[in-house]
Amino acid sequence: MDTIALAGSIIARCHAELSERIVPGVSTGEIDEFVEKFIVAHERAIPAFKGLYGFPGSACISLNEEVVHGIPSTKRILCEGDIVSVDIGVQLDGWYSDSARTFSVGLISEEARALLDVTSLALAAAIKATVPGNHVGDIGAAVVDICEDTDYGIIRELVGHGVGRELHEEPQVPNHGLAGDGPLLQEGMVLAIEPMLSAGTPRIKTLDDGWTVITADRSLSAHFEHTVGITPYGPRILTSA
Repeated sequence: MDTIALAGSIIARCHAELSERIVPGVSTGEIDEFVEKFIVAHERAIPAFKGLYGFPGSACISLNEEVVHGIPSTKRILCEGDIVSVDIGVQLDGWYSDSARTFSVGLISEEARALLDVTSLALAAAIKATVPGNHVGDIGAAVVDICEDTDYGIIRELVGHGVGRELHEEPQVPNHGLAGDGPLLQEGMVLAIEPMLSAGTPRIKTLDDGWTVITADRSLSAHFEHTVGITPYGPRILTSA
């Protein structure tokens, strides 16, 4: 778990650097270039996403209605008022870590800010439920509890996952569920927990590029993710600085 945390700290520090670099006029290609250079500047660290299943970038960079898996491009320019998810994975000494954060580009609308805030709260609640003796369903139930008095759609077709020697391992971790349902959470497990919410429909579709997943009604979407270790002392966020 400690090596996963070391990989995760690289992601956390990269996200912190990006908070100053994500501004109007920057391209998603430039963001991706920075992410790759930042990762490989750390000895033995490798961008986990680059080449994975054929993905061309070092980060998945998804704008506005794009939920996940946006392909970086020098032709995609950030504009004032956009929101952009930057999902980063790092491999270090054969172990993986994975984290995403949705950033505001300049001044954003109240609608967009509220969506980011609630998605971040959903992640915090889901992490709090990640303790020994709970079940995977408790994680999804925590997300549902945060969202039940809102009009936001919970993206159900995409899930979190186990993390370890592979980037994507069992169990799957849905962002909806029933308390007490699903696999038992046990000490030593490591999970990527990643609520994805939309300002409209929870339905999604994949664009012709084969990667970019968008909301079916093109409503705004936000995505926050941490890699979390299950310990007897409570959840340990492994993607923190």
